[in-house]
Amino acid sequence: MPFRKFIDYLQLEKNYSKHTVLAYQRDLEAFLGFCETTFDEHSVLNANYSQIRSWIVSLVDQGISNRSINRKVASLKAYYKFLLKAQQIEVNPLAKHKALKTAKKVEIPFSTKEMEQVLQGLEFENDFEGIRDRLIIELFYATGMRRIELVDLKLQDVDFSNKTIKVLGKRNKERFVPLLPSVEILIKEYLAKRDGVVNEASADSLFLLKTGHKIYESFVYRTINNYFSKVSTKLKKSPHILRHTFATHLLNNGADLNSVKELLGHSSLASTQVYTHNSIAELKKQYGNAHPRNNKN
Repeated sequence: MPFRKFIDYLQLEKNYSKHTVLAYQRDLEAFLGFCETTFDEHSVLNANYSQIRSWIVSLVDQGISNRSINRKVASLKAYYKFLLKAQQIEVNPLAKHKALKTAKKVEIPFSTKEMEQVLQGLEFENDFEGIRDRLIIELFYATGMRRIELVDLKLQDVDFSNKTIKVLGKRNKERFVPLLPSVEILIKEYLAKRDGVVNEASADSLFLLKTGHKIYESFVYRTINNYFSKVSTKLKKSPHILRHTFATHLLNNGADLNSVKELLGHSSLASTQVYTHNSIAELKKQYGNAHPRNNKN
């Protein structure tokens, strides 16, 4: 593989997840394929900015979003930085490249009412699948973990004695998130049902399909989308919106930003601050209702 050393660098030195490394690899292979078919060039080491621009234009013509294109170009830029550091090239052809403009993403969290409608208003079957689905939703809302983090949870990550759950985040960083009593009870109910479906291949995985195999990311997305479609008209009904909801509801109820940062597994406050938008909106509402100078009488 032409990018083997770079892939090893991402895995071993940067500690990137398998999912992230695979995304880098696909982006690089796509660009190499473009160079081969368009310019009869079989090495990206010799590519110039003009050729890269041609690739970007071709991606735009395919209808790929600017956000996705920027991610692909970022993969290529990281590879050239690696080559520059390894002294395999003298100039990074993307050194002065400016990312394409993108519309600001608006992530609208679920309201407290919507969460209550799902967790208290919907009926979950008292069988393996029903209890598992409810636990998935409860765990997302109670911990704010990412989809892949939930998928990769192991049985041993749940610590009932300390009432915590260990989460393996980006770059293999571990964090411990408190378990709410209600979630702890639900986990124990789920584990009792899980014993009836588990098989040897997935014995360590916390969440399973009814076949006994480990759950996967698209299954989790469909599960969340299915239940929330019954109560919400929001366009996006995904595990990420539940993560957003977790952070927003904590901040709305007075949680410290640094504490939320730690719970989410962010490396910097800048990442956490994107969740403060809705908290500020709630703060303005409360301020308007409470401040004496805003009394309409």
